[in-house]
Amino acid sequence: MSDTPEITDSHCHLDFPDFEGQLDQIITNAAEAGVSRMVTICTRLRNEPTVRAIAEAHAPVFYAAGTHPMSAADEPMATIDELVTFSQHPKFVGIGETGLDYHYTADSAEVQKQSLRVHIEAAQRTGLPLIIHARAADDDMARILAEEHGNAPYSCVMHCFSSSAELAQAALELGFYLSMSGIAAFPKSQELRDIFASAPVDRILVETDAPYLAPPPYRGKRNEPAYTAHTARKGAEVFGMDYADFAAQTQTNFDRLFTKAAIYKAAA
Repeated sequence: MSDTPEITDSHCHLDFPDFEGQLDQIITNAAEAGVSRMVTICTRLRNEPTVRAIAEAHAPVFYAAGTHPMSAADEPMATIDELVTFSQHPKFVGIGETGLDYHYTADSAEVQKQSLRVHIEAAQRTGLPLIIHARAADDDMARILAEEHGNAPYSCVMHCFSSSAELAQAALELGFYLSMSGIAAFPKSQELRDIFASAPVDRILVETDAPYLAPPPYRGKRNEPAYTAHTARKGAEVFGMDYADFAAQTQTNFDRLFTKAAIYKAAA
């Protein structure tokens, strides 16, 4: 295992029922695949205590919290104060996921925008990276991210990036990062791979979004953090790099963006 390059699953959902009673095995599987860290994401703030407990109980696991845009109309509006309070936990490393999703929930667009701006201000105040979910809302997303960045800078990752080349470029111009999920490894995702290939490799992260979007050869099955390695191997192909070099680059990128996780590891 010591010869396996280390990588980080920058976005997963270990509190979901798919993993109930299996977390020890899931984390062991991850370690065997070289996945030495995971960021588990809370998508409804009322679940924050559960997600926090997972991070506290498992050394490789960090966490973030926010209101998912598809839930924005159904959940109490997040407040800056509560997000700032969460950020005081040593393993809380990011704000979100938040964002805009008009694919199924366009009717709540205005509430989503309000929620997004709350999360952005929390990122601005805490210095923690914003974790963005974007689907079928590219124009509004690019505009709001740029407007708010003009008000006060913040860092950000476009999680599970599968949007347009235009949104990718807008995010990169703001200094943001793009995260590769299993979608980038799907056979029919060449257009998406081309978008990643045109991005600077020092702005790329890898993730699973587990339990969703398992990469080949597990497509259609439950995803888990160990499978980050399959996406990362595809990423190495996209950038024409040896796997070990690409893995090391994504680790450096993660540490640069998620500085709190990097510092925690160094202090451990």
